[in-house]
Order: sequence, then structure tokens, then C-alpha cells
Amino acid sequence: MNSTPLIPVILSGGSGSRLWPLSRRHYPKQFLPLVGDKTLLQETVSRVAQIPAIADPIIVCNEEHRFLVAEQMQAIGQATLSIMLEPVGKNTAPAVAVAALEALKQHENPVLLVLPADHLIQDVAALEAAVSSGFKLAQMEQLVTFGIVPGAPETGYGYIEKGARTPDDLAFKVKAFVEKPDQATALEYVSSGAFLWNSGMFVFRARTYLDELERCEPEILAACQNALGAAVHDLDFTRLQEAAFSASPANSIDYAVMEKTQNAVVIPLDAGWSDVGSWSSLWDACDKDVYGNVSIGETLSLETRGSYLYSSGKVIAAVGLENIIVVETADAVLVAAKDQSQRVKEIVTQLENKNCDRIVTHRKVYRPWGNYDCVDAGDRFQVKRIVVKPGAALSLQMHHHRAEHWVVVKGSARVRKGDEVFMLEENQSTFIPLGVKHRLENPGPIPLEIIEIQSGNYLGEDDIIRFGDAYGRVSLSSPLDKEG
Repeated sequence: MNSTPLIPVILSGGSGSRLWPLSRRHYPKQFLPLVGDKTLLQETVSRVAQIPAIADPIIVCNEEHRFLVAEQMQAIGQATLSIMLEPVGKNTAPAVAVAALEALKQHENPVLLVLPADHLIQDVAALEAAVSSGFKLAQMEQLVTFGIVPGAPETGYGYIEKGARTPDDLAFKVKAFVEKPDQATALEYVSSGAFLWNSGMFVFRARTYLDELERCEPEILAACQNALGAAVHDLDFTRLQEAAFSASPANSIDYAVMEKTQNAVVIPLDAGWSDVGSWSSLWDACDKDVYGNVSIGETLSLETRGSYLYSSGKVIAAVGLENIIVVETADAVLVAAKDQSQRVKEIVTQLENKNCDRIVTHRKVYRPWGNYDCVDAGDRFQVKRIVVKPGAALSLQMHHHRAEHWVVVKGSARVRKGDEVFMLEENQSTFIPLGVKHRLENPGPIPLEIIEIQSGNYLGEDDIIRFGDAYGRVSLSSPLDKEG
């Protein structure tokens, strides 16, 4: 690769609903360590960092996930060119457009490597070789996508039909993008050798993409230009202007550009790829025992084969099962036939129709200052276990409908209650009456753990008035900003 910058654009806006109950809207699959110690986002960024001459990435994510992204990048020592915050999800075409516009502020006309944050690739050398070929084609104004060499007639993926080889023999012209087929059609595709799985990964110059977007979908480009032009820089983040970005039509790169351009080419990629899009595909990607079982957490099995068993705390005992998914979290249990795991999304839809918050958050909720776990609740009371990171603090706040009793069980707490400021050590406590301004802070070198007992006639997360916050959370418009 020459001196033209190659900038990874990591798209981290997915919800991962087919991996419920582990993946949820406020903590989706890209932020989970599903295979190995790193999360899928961390794996993606670490993987592309191995490619020679690669630049720091631009990460595009939902505004609600901003601190998760920043903390996970910090945990692996990865700098970012930018973390761009989408106020609403508009699919991949606008997400890549704002990243391309941002990249052009830093470089004359860089090449972008667009990758979803939640995919796995086992063979990094094969990926590097494909990216190198894609880089060459991108410099010739081609819009490159990677098609996965299919290993089976999958019905859960879209397909790309190959056309003629390009003159340089680096790729194939894209003949057609094809929707997810039924089983018989998928078998025909794979048997023909003319079709590849659609990976959702791309390489192209920033200006080439934007020029094609302007030709094909000018409303998207105009909205993204307005949203970035009025963006606000907040801590490590670029907040796109909400009204302008919301005006953009929602569309994917495939529909908006790749199906309409004359310059689309596809490079076959055989690199142990998985989109980790269902429990069955996660089972495929994990190490298994001699019986073909994946067992995580406290699990016991007897005469059980080909199954995925996940325990977050309770003991799972499986007897006489075959090809079954069992996933236990603190507030939900999933049991499914492995070949039906794509249908978990239908369960999520049912829960959504019932306004069930179990598709939104886990019982344990993460915040930029730490986390809290609702361990018990009843009529007019709620008990939380709160963990505050060293040096971190909750916002200065008050509640109209609830009082709080704090008991320190580990570490040291600095407490502001009204006009008072004082320290609490282990086994000490304080009472916060309703209507009193208060703040909890951890000045110590170890995590602060407290038990918070709330009491009152209304204990909803929206009963908070915030007066000051170290994390730029200035409103209650986001559900993630409604506690602490």
C-alpha cells in the first residue's frame, strides 16, 4: 500500500436481537466477549490494527453506546480518529457517509475499509491479502465489497452473484445482490459456484463513495453534510446534529449505492468468517468438547450432544439433550432448538409488543462511572448494588419521589448531601431525604461498592433532576442518562 491513508470505519450500531437474552438494546452483542476474552468490537479493531499502514479507526455508534465504545477502546490501548454518535439509527449508508465526510476533514481522499463491529474472522492473513487487493481497486475508483466463499447453503445470509473477472484479475464485477433465499435456492446458489455470501464489508475511496451517493441518493448525503456541519464535539465524541441526521432516509449501502453503481466489484474471501448472527452460528464459532457441546459458566451435562449451554450464575444441568440452546441470565432464560435459533428475533418482537424492558437492559446496568444491579424490588422499595470506579462520580442530582439509604460495603465514599460534604468508610451509612441534592463519589484507589435502598411512592428511573455531570449528560432524552 502506498502513502494514501487506509482508514477503518467500524460500524457499531447493531442491536444483535437474535442473541437475546445475552444481547440487548443497551448492551448488544458487539460489546460482549462471546468468543475469547475480547469483545467482538475489540476483536474487530485489534484485527485490522495488524494490517500494515492502517490508520486509527473511525467508529460510528449509537449515542447510547458512547461510553461502552470509549472504555472498550481504552481497555485495549487503541486510539481512534473519531467516535461518531448517531442520535438515531439510519442504517449503513448514512453511517458510512458521515464517516467519509469526517475522514475527508483529516486527509485529502483516503481509502475507507468499512467493517461491521460484530463479525469474526479467524484468518487475518487472508483478510489482509483481500484488503490489499481491495485497496488497489479502490484507488482505481472501484467500490469493492468482500463476498464470503460459502461453506453451506445458508438461508440467513444475502448473496452476491459474481459477474466477469476484472481485467487485473483481482476481483469479479458484481452481477447482482440477492436477498436471503429459501433452502432449495440457497443450495442452487452454492452448487453453481457463482454466488458468495454478502459480508457487509467494503473498501472504497471516501470521495468515490460520496460521489456515488450524491448521484443515487442525494437526500442522504445532504442530511449527513448538515448533521456533521452542525455537530458538537463532546469529550472524545462527535455528536451529529439530531434534527439534520433524522432527516436522512434510512437505507443500506447495498440498496443506496452498490446495487445502482456501475463500479461495484467483489473479492472472494475465505477467512473463517462469521457474522455471529444467531446462537447456532455462535455455537459454530466456539470450541467444543468431545460431545460437540459448548459450555460456559456453571454447567453440567449428561448424554447431551451438539448443544450450547450458557450460565451467568445459576447452575444449568442438561440431561439427554441434542442440538439445544440454553442461555441463562439474571432475569431471563432461553431454551431453543439449535436449528430454530434464527427465530429468537420473533421472541424479541413479542417482548417488544408487550413493552418488556428485558429486551432493552440487563438487570446489571453499566454507566460511565461504573454499574448498578437491581437485586430486589417490591411495593414502594428497591435495592441496588452500586459499584463506582476509582476517581469516578455520579451526577449531582435530586429526586422528587424517593429517598435513598446508602451503606458502604467496600472502599471509601465521598458524599455530598445538601450543603454537607463528608466521607463514609466500610460499614458506615447515610440517609438521603427526597428533594435533597446529592452526589456519590469514589476518591479511592479501589472500586467503591454500596448498597442503595430506595423508598417512596414512585421509583421510576425518570425521577431524576441532574445539576452537574462529569460525562456531558445534560438531558434526560436518552434512557442511558436516567440513572446516576
